[in-house]
Amino acid sequence: MKTIFSFIFLSFSLTTFSQTTENVEDLALNDSVRKLDGVTLFGDAVVGSKFKAKNVAGSTYFISPEELKLFHYNDINRILRTVPGVNIVEEEGFGLRPSIGLRGTSPSRSSKITLMEDGILIAPAPYSAPAAYYFPTVNRIQSFEILKGGSQIQYGPNTTGGAINMVSNQIPSQFSGRVVASMGNYDTRNTYVNLGDNFDNFGYLVEYNNRNSDGFKTIDFSNKNTGFDGNDYVGKFRINTNAAAKIFQSLTLKAQLSEESSNETYLGLTDADFDSNPYRRYLGSEADNIDTKHEQIMLTHLLIPSDNFTLTTKAYNNTFSRNWYKLDNVRINGTNYALSDILEDPITNQIGYDAITGTTDSPDNALRVKANNRSYGSKGIQTVANLKFASEKFKHDLDFGVRYHEDYEDRFQWVDGFAIQNKALFRTSAGTPGTDANRILEAQAVAAHVLYNFTYNKLVLSPGLRYENILSTSLNYGNADVDRTGANLVKINNRVDVFIPGMGALYKFNDNYTGFASLHKGFSPPGAVEGADVENSINYEAGFRFTKKALSGEIIGFYNDFSNLQGADTNASGGTGTGDLFNAGKAEVNGVEVLVSYNILNNENSKLKLPITATYTFTNTELKSNFASGTEAWGEIEVGDEIPYIPKNLFAIVAGLEYQKFTISLSGKYTDEFRTVAGQGPIPANQLIKSNFIVDASAKYFLTEKISLMTNLVNILDKEYAVSRVPSGLRPGMPFGINFGITAQF
Repeated sequence: MKTIFSFIFLSFSLTTFSQTTENVEDLALNDSVRKLDGVTLFGDAVVGSKFKAKNVAGSTYFISPEELKLFHYNDINRILRTVPGVNIVEEEGFGLRPSIGLRGTSPSRSSKITLMEDGILIAPAPYSAPAAYYFPTVNRIQSFEILKGGSQIQYGPNTTGGAINMVSNQIPSQFSGRVVASMGNYDTRNTYVNLGDNFDNFGYLVEYNNRNSDGFKTIDFSNKNTGFDGNDYVGKFRINTNAAAKIFQSLTLKAQLSEESSNETYLGLTDADFDSNPYRRYLGSEADNIDTKHEQIMLTHLLIPSDNFTLTTKAYNNTFSRNWYKLDNVRINGTNYALSDILEDPITNQIGYDAITGTTDSPDNALRVKANNRSYGSKGIQTVANLKFASEKFKHDLDFGVRYHEDYEDRFQWVDGFAIQNKALFRTSAGTPGTDANRILEAQAVAAHVLYNFTYNKLVLSPGLRYENILSTSLNYGNADVDRTGANLVKINNRVDVFIPGMGALYKFNDNYTGFASLHKGFSPPGAVEGADVENSINYEAGFRFTKKALSGEIIGFYNDFSNLQGADTNASGGTGTGDLFNAGKAEVNGVEVLVSYNILNNENSKLKLPITATYTFTNTELKSNFASGTEAWGEIEVGDEIPYIPKNLFAIVAGLEYQKFTISLSGKYTDEFRTVAGQGPIPANQLIKSNFIVDASAKYFLTEKISLMTNLVNILDKEYAVSRVPSGLRPGMPFGINFGITAQF
């Protein structure tokens, strides 16, 4: 892997806006705000506030720190549940490795959206292997920014569905600290501590976060828990010139380390076993575990040579390693039994079913447990320059950015043999590392964008252009060359050179009503697979925003016209796990997103507040080509089939009651039924995930201004519901959960 410093490539990233356009509530990100000569700067944000989100010519959603503190969720799936246009497939109930889709893109491992933390790409290998087996610990994130449609043209490589940027906790403006400690059922515990200070020319923040649980599933004939234990450490250190300096500069170092061990499996349940006990796990999954380690170093240099011109450079290096050791298949008397086949039809595959459940003793090496051992790297340097100027009638805001990026995925995997005898699972043979998968995927990419916001009276025009130049390489050493001598090396290169245009327009009819529309090209890179093409689409949206006293909201219609849709052969989607992309041909995705907020007690002098927010998403999908996918979730495709794992209807509502020192909130989410295999017409029972409505609640009481007691309840109706049938079998959502905690700050 060549080093990115084979040549110097500058890249800057920043969003700026005048503080005079922000109200006090929208600047509630106080610790992340820097005010210098009338300019408010968010070095790590791309949106920065609800005010700006409402004034972009494209669909943009901002989740503020106040909203995050309302429920104190540790699960990203629950944080995003009320955002319109977001489709989530749960996995283990705690949100450790989320599957998120935007506007009809496949949610599988969030691989079809652009994930960022503090404005840089955060997926393990965003170009060569974008499946998000790593996701930031949400306790240390202070705001979330979700961009769809024309608002995301600056961010790539995936521009079809949208982008999510997570803004980490910022260096405070003065000496302060915070402690959050909670515990709940399933022996679930969370501890978060931070401490920081700010001086004239120096600032710092240090954070520690521990999350752990014994899990809510039970393994047959075993005392092993099904939970996880994770630690996350972050340090930020900044030096800067005096705020009044003629040319302001700052340099910030961010260092992060997280480690996690999770006793999680890809093995689900048969329909009959799920109906009997959805929280059961078969004995054959007892050895399943994933160990991960993520490290990040990021340097941010901010330069403000004048009030209207800003540059920020971000250089970053991320490494991630994981070994997901899990049951892969069953082999008895020379016959292989795929786990998905066993669980879909346990009668025909009775021998395999008896082997994984321990109903009968199995021979040595009957249960094949694969060490899905992979390491990842992602590094680069990026730059955006922002220039603002105005004349008597016109305002101009020009954003220009470039990025050089490299990433890789290294697979070095093997298979061990296990057996079950006398209701005990034990290893009977050890595989040789590299004999199952032995290959490296690499990518080198140069990206650039320009975005021009032109304002004349009530009209804002936002043309933009993105450029991606990507070289993807696959180095397959083969299962026989574990020393990687290259004797059997198969090398494949794939180069992509593409321009991605976009155009947005916004018109403010008055202070209460705004209309907008956008048109942009959707794109996803093809990877290093022979014959795979890029994902291409033309995406349209039109929306209307309104504010009338206590009532506000928006309604947006969108239409994505794919000339080529991509699918991926991953374990998470029920495939073989190669990660290779395949062409799915033409497709159409269209829908409507609605957001309405209303404060029932709209009286500033009232001590009682009752805000309500409701969101609704309708999504319609249709595949326009015939093809054989070779993966469980896609299957054999015919024209007219719907894309799997995308419900037509999603509805969410949040209601809060605030009175003096006490707050209570309720959150409900309805997820329509959806199919787990592409198809059309009535959904077959063995391909169906039924609809569900899950209600959560939270409460907080302030003992003092700085100390509060809190509780949150998950799935308060204790609904038993399925969330997925892939990779293998039905898996449940989180049952009733309750947590109590205390928050103290100084």
